[in-house]
Amino acid sequence: MRQGSAVEVLLAFLRLGLTSFGGPVAHIGYFRTEFVARRGWLDEAAFADLVALCQFMPGPASSQLGMALGLVRAGPLGMFAAWVGFTAPAAVAMVLFAYGVGALGDVGQAAWVRGLKLVAVAVVAQAVWGMARTLAPDRARATLAVAAAIVALMVPSSLGQVAAIALGGVVGVVVLPRADMAEGVRAALGVRVPRALALALLAVFFALLALLPVAAAAGGQAVKLVAAFYHAGALVFGGGHVVLPLLQAAVVPPGWVSNDSFLAGYGAAQAVPGPLFTFAAYLGAAMRPSPNGWLGGLIAVVAIFLPSFLLVAGLLPFWDTLRHRAAVQAALRGVNAAVVGVLLAALYSPVWTSAVHSPADFALALAAFLLLVVWGVAPWIVVVLGAVGAEVLAVVV
Repeated sequence: MRQGSAVEVLLAFLRLGLTSFGGPVAHIGYFRTEFVARRGWLDEAAFADLVALCQFMPGPASSQLGMALGLVRAGPLGMFAAWVGFTAPAAVAMVLFAYGVGALGDVGQAAWVRGLKLVAVAVVAQAVWGMARTLAPDRARATLAVAAAIVALMVPSSLGQVAAIALGGVVGVVVLPRADMAEGVRAALGVRVPRALALALLAVFFALLALLPVAAAAGGQAVKLVAAFYHAGALVFGGGHVVLPLLQAAVVPPGWVSNDSFLAGYGAAQAVPGPLFTFAAYLGAAMRPSPNGWLGGLIAVVAIFLPSFLLVAGLLPFWDTLRHRAAVQAALRGVNAAVVGVLLAALYSPVWTSAVHSPADFALALAAFLLLVVWGVAPWIVVVLGAVGAEVLAVVV
């Protein structure tokens, strides 16, 4: 894979950070469109391998995928640049909302937000369609993809997603080695992290997980803040909405943030692009004990994403080696088919079920899909058109 610069990575992810609405599943669709189809930074198989790895790790899967793409493209600086570009717009917006909480009202019910959700339907559908053609092109893998979708739908949690992907790996080892092994040849990702450093980062991850609660018991409010948000970022599988109960338990009972303030921030988080984990920036800025304001927001958002930095940089160098072994390649073909199934299940719930409620909604989502797939319109333009279209429909219909 050709190497790039951190500046290139920053600018690419900054644009996505400003336009990637719709939650983690939609983010994967945006990433695929931008970095596989448009820029050609990596091929479909390598992209799916990274998606699979990030699904297995705790933390925000889409943000970790962005970090991995930045690391592969431009090394550690690229990893940091990808995180800053994708996270900063939403984090800044959430801190500003904390300063003027309630001023915007219930933005989660605004027509333009509904339009953004409908565009997310089209983005995810495009990703599922494109990935299925490459990663589930035969009967065996198409069947596996559907089976994974059924598992993910029957067990609607991160456990179901992990189980579906694990099932894909097992089936891949047992059934798919009979396929042409040349199909599984993968170009090296070229991750520029020494293995000794990778092991040290993994050791730091577990050390912080064990020691921060002890330090919080004896330390000040800043240490308690870091410990609470690091814990949330390190132990939640599936990311996104799954982290909300942990955050609520961390900040509401101690009185750091009232429950009404928590829910107001959660509503605002639905209306901003980028990762939902930037909700931590709002909580850090809105809490009453010091540090709060912009400093509290910065501490909270860094603490909740720190586990992802340590895990991605710690695991990816070993993943790059493992993925070239024949047995692992067979498992990955199964895993990649299962990833298609998991995304297909997510296309239905929560993406479709939370966005499409009427024929007019379906029509707008269908028009967005047409623009993306047939006309090749840039996703950010479709986002703008979707928001405007929903406002028009709210007046006309």
